[in-house]
Amino acid sequence: MLVLFCFLSLRKQPTFFVVVLTDIDSERHYCSCLTFYEAEINLQGTKEIEGEEESGLIPPAEVFAPKSLVLVSRLDYPEIFRACLGLIYTVYVDSLNVSLETLIANLCSCLVPASGGSQKLFSLGAGDRQLIQTPLHDSLPVTGTSVALLFQQLGIQNVLSLFCAVLTENKVLFHSASFQRLSDACRALESLMFPLKYSYPYIPILPAQLLEVLSSPTPFIIGVHSVFRNDIHELLDVIIADLDGGTIKIPECIHLSQLPEPLLHQTQMALSLVLHPDLETADYAFPPPRTALSHSKMLDKEVRAIFLRLFAQLFQGYRSCLQLIRIHAEPVIHFHKAAFLGQRGLIENDFLTKVLNGMAFAGFVSERGPPFRVCDLFDELVAFEVERIKAEEGNPPKMIKHVRELAEQLLKNENPNPHIAFQKVPRPTEGSHLRVHILPFPRINECRVQELLQEGLARSQGAPSATRGDKKCVVPAGPPVVSIMEKGSTVFNSAQRLEVVRNCISFIFENKFLETEKTLPAALRALKGKAARHCLTQELGLHVKQNRAILDHQQFDYVVRMMNCALQDCSSSEEYSIAAALLPLTTAFYRKLAPGVSQFAYTCVQDHPIWTNQQFWETTFYSNVQNQVRSLYLTAKDDNHAVQLRQKVREYIKYQHNIFIHVLIVS
Repeated sequence: MLVLFCFLSLRKQPTFFVVVLTDIDSERHYCSCLTFYEAEINLQGTKEIEGEEESGLIPPAEVFAPKSLVLVSRLDYPEIFRACLGLIYTVYVDSLNVSLETLIANLCSCLVPASGGSQKLFSLGAGDRQLIQTPLHDSLPVTGTSVALLFQQLGIQNVLSLFCAVLTENKVLFHSASFQRLSDACRALESLMFPLKYSYPYIPILPAQLLEVLSSPTPFIIGVHSVFRNDIHELLDVIIADLDGGTIKIPECIHLSQLPEPLLHQTQMALSLVLHPDLETADYAFPPPRTALSHSKMLDKEVRAIFLRLFAQLFQGYRSCLQLIRIHAEPVIHFHKAAFLGQRGLIENDFLTKVLNGMAFAGFVSERGPPFRVCDLFDELVAFEVERIKAEEGNPPKMIKHVRELAEQLLKNENPNPHIAFQKVPRPTEGSHLRVHILPFPRINECRVQELLQEGLARSQGAPSATRGDKKCVVPAGPPVVSIMEKGSTVFNSAQRLEVVRNCISFIFENKFLETEKTLPAALRALKGKAARHCLTQELGLHVKQNRAILDHQQFDYVVRMMNCALQDCSSSEEYSIAAALLPLTTAFYRKLAPGVSQFAYTCVQDHPIWTNQQFWETTFYSNVQNQVRSLYLTAKDDNHAVQLRQKVREYIKYQHNIFIHVLIVS
């Protein structure tokens, strides 16, 4: 498989690039490839040219074959691997007096420190002095300058289009004449998704023999060499990005959902201020001195900080929509998508709906849903900084200040110790790859490598363990879910309208039917607002005693009429909480039709489409289970009471599960 990735056919300077392989367990392996070109010479004094042999002295080489040094690791340290492979090549090409077996054994026996900002100086034994610097947090991506480079290659609008494409599970294909640029672009695009993680095929460098993978029905992020540009233009459902030309091609058959406003405009403006700092002062009659761009690594982190702020705004209050439906043996957490979209005012938003339904967000809920775990920068941002982000919308200087604060933290994560020790790695002599006569790369003695490797491991057995215990804590809940748009005053949610609903219900149960007739039209109009519908369920619940409430005929008709009004919009624009709250009330209120014959309210409201919505029943089931789990753990004060509660929970869950299965069978 590696041969497909490594070998090229042209003679040029040694090249280096990193290939990412994913195994069956979704674990990534990073294959660092250093390719050089070796002369094909017959040392017996003959050389072969197109089947003909000419005897004589050893002539200068005319035929060159590629040869690759490949290092496969689960660790993602491309610059360290570049230096190590480069050192092995230097020892070979400059004929240094160092055993290649020794270099390889020292490399394989090097113990990498755990994450958390640890450092380790090491040497392969060829006069080198190298340093491994681990990031502070494993969860934060390490990007170097790849994100800034991607924006430099494609521009703001094109990168935002690709960002939306991967979040909404579209196929994205990069092509470039540089293998390393392909790897960097794929790394950058994936890192912009943080805190989400990409879970579909991720192949930064796809070999020619596997081009048929591009016809896969699943989403992907893939890179191919530009020599195949004519083969990929026939793909009809793939978004193609030309890194060298700075363009992207979106097929007509793809409807690309965009970020919701005002987040899209705010993100574009922030990126413009960071990437083009002179834009704001370009029209000034007396402009200030030219603003210099941040250095490439800092610029990279500033761009990433903007996307971190974006996700904090996009997922604000997400923890209030998590439903914990099992604790032991492993927590099982469900996300109430409809409630989140409804409270954010984005029920009809195509972009966020696709994001919440995607595999990346499912992984986000599974990984970040538990309330007690290791926290990182995103958890702090979404919990404590959202209000600050909103306050900075119309104040570019404050926004830039916050972006730079976040960028400093991202930069510190990658380089926690900026004053690092001096590093030295010998490089090959200038022009060494052009030498006329050079011996082929020698065959490695595997037995000798194993011997040296065992010796190195034996020496390191007494070294302290490179483990680090991450500190777990209670995840801050943060602010509640609020609408993404600024809300103006609304008559339906005013205190006066809620009072109308309360008065109408009071008149019904006090048998004041004349007053009921006067207030009922206003109460029905008020029920068009969500707050009034919540008020209705609360007020009706106050009149239920021991799960039953018998009504006379007029009371029953009024209550059913108000229930029907509240249920009208639940299937399309409500977050199901109203229907879930009314569900037990419909089985509580009833009237006597004849001796031994009763009519319950559910018989008069059962035609609403919400009752045939499978997602509603799933969400209601999970919500009820969470409430029972909470009651078990929050109110149990003694063992006997705890046992009784657990038994009630099991019975209740079994009862709810049977109802749920029955509804699925009927529907």
